[in-house]
Amino acid sequence: MKTTQYLAAVLEELSQTVRLISDEETENLVDRILESKKIFVAGAGRSGFMGKSFVMRMMHMGIDAYVVGETVTASLEKDDLLIIGSGSGETKTLVAIAEKAKSLGGTVAAITISPESTIGELADITVRLPGITKDQSEGDFKTIQPMGSLFEQTMLLIYDAIILRFMEKKGLDSNKMYGKHANLE
Repeated sequence: MKTTQYLAAVLEELSQTVRLISDEETENLVDRILESKKIFVAGAGRSGFMGKSFVMRMMHMGIDAYVVGETVTASLEKDDLLIIGSGSGETKTLVAIAEKAKSLGGTVAAITISPESTIGELADITVRLPGITKDQSEGDFKTIQPMGSLFEQTMLLIYDAIILRFMEKKGLDSNKMYGKHANLE
């Protein structure tokens, strides 16, 4: 297959994921973001990169948002929200972060393929995304892509869709958000 044929196949897979994502689950997450004083996002590997892009957009909207593990991350307090992106829901470092957030009185949201996982069970809010875990042992979606690529791509898109929903609820537009865009680049 040529590169553009692979691209078309990837886009087709992504378009099929939309019908498998629950509006109720994503609305619960949007509402909790609106209610929270601070938002923390965690993920390992590529899932972490997707989370960082989500935090960046939340910052553009004026939300007090942080990437877990960065040197400028504030402390989580009672009623703050931790969002963890993990396909398997079993990444040991992320499980420990979820447990710590719960012990501090935080709310935990899991973006995962596996709601029955350790992180899924710890979570107060779960958004189930289609895909397969990187070792291909979990998930019910067939993909031509390697490892967790479909999950990671879907996560980035659902994060962007959540931003759009938040913008709608708060009456924001891109022009207002550019006021918070980096200007030392």
